Amino acid sequence: MAEVLFEFVRVGNSVKVTAIDPISGVEATIVGSVRLTRFSLEQAALRKLRHVLAKKALRSGEND
Repeated sequence: MAEVLFEFVRVGNSVKVTAIDPISGVEATIVGSVRLTRFSLEQAALRKLRHVLAKKALRSGEND
């Protein structure tokens, strides 16, 4: 994954972070505290995006 886009939306005392793979269009969203650093939130969203992409890859492999 060469590039990942991040979207941050503050909702009260929380931040919704969406990590987007621009090639596949796959998105993963996490919600964290506004007290966490931007880096921490990005890393959490990136881990979830990688997990979602891995699950999609496994599913597509099962259909072969």
